[in-house]
Amino acid sequence: MLRPANTMQSNVITAVFMPIALGVIMLGLGLGLTLADFWRVVRYPRAVLVGLVCQVLILPFVCYAIAKAFDLPPELAVGLMLLAASPGGATANLFSHLAKGDVALNVTLTATNSVLSLFTLPFVVNLSLEAFFGEGKSIPLQFGKVIQVFAIVLVPIAIGMLIKSRRPALSERLQKPVKIASALFLVLIIIAAVFKESTQVMGYIKQVGPACLVFNLASLAIGYFAPRLLRLPKRQATAIGMEIGIHNGTLAIAIASSPVLLNNSTMAIPPAIYSLLMFFTAAAFGWLVARGNESTDVEAPQPPAPAA
Repeated sequence: MLRPANTMQSNVITAVFMPIALGVIMLGLGLGLTLADFWRVVRYPRAVLVGLVCQVLILPFVCYAIAKAFDLPPELAVGLMLLAASPGGATANLFSHLAKGDVALNVTLTATNSVLSLFTLPFVVNLSLEAFFGEGKSIPLQFGKVIQVFAIVLVPIAIGMLIKSRRPALSERLQKPVKIASALFLVLIIIAAVFKESTQVMGYIKQVGPACLVFNLASLAIGYFAPRLLRLPKRQATAIGMEIGIHNGTLAIAIASSPVLLNNSTMAIPPAIYSLLMFFTAAAFGWLVARGNESTDVEAPQPPAPAA
């Protein structure tokens, strides 16, 4: 029996193109990381701990409250929760740099969150499926699927780090084209996610768009003001704000859409909308906080990190 052409195209996009695109994006992230970025956790233990608590503990609860407040349908609610459980990405590092944030802290948080997400992401998604679909109606991410997430997230990062360690000149040459390719892939993935639900996309935007915007603003606010309340320097607060507010929407869309993972294109809509909104809100947030992040707000000298 022949499949409709649009179904076959959707399968190609989700089963082939999306993992490749995510692999390229994660490779680009790895090209900018070294082992010293993980060791930097020892240098900034308080800042890293605050960032991780905001990302892993506070954000899912806030996202759940927003999904409930907006009375989102189960699939859209889980899609928003999937986004909340996804780590930050290289884009957060760029925005942090433009806002005069502590980019080294951003890189460390991105590296640490990417590893932790292998455990936290399936946990949050499973709880979300149970909460919004009801007991027994969830589609849990089993161990084999966690391994697949590991393969599409950490393996490309490890390859990028290996290239940077062994062939630093090649890593430098690759970073710019890979960043450009990553940006293009992100746009294409968002278009693909929206295209799959093109017949209902306007309805989805009305349903989940305001919730995405509120969650985005809440993420930036929590990421910035929680560290400031704990008396962390403004540059570190800016870095954490960007890290918490700019999620890896590509990863969330890939997990939602992949036939071997959640296999639900509707769940990919909130990450797609959020990924568009966050560029504008992050730019506005960066403009507001950059003026206070002058060189006078520099942390005390830190001991050198171990060599990569």
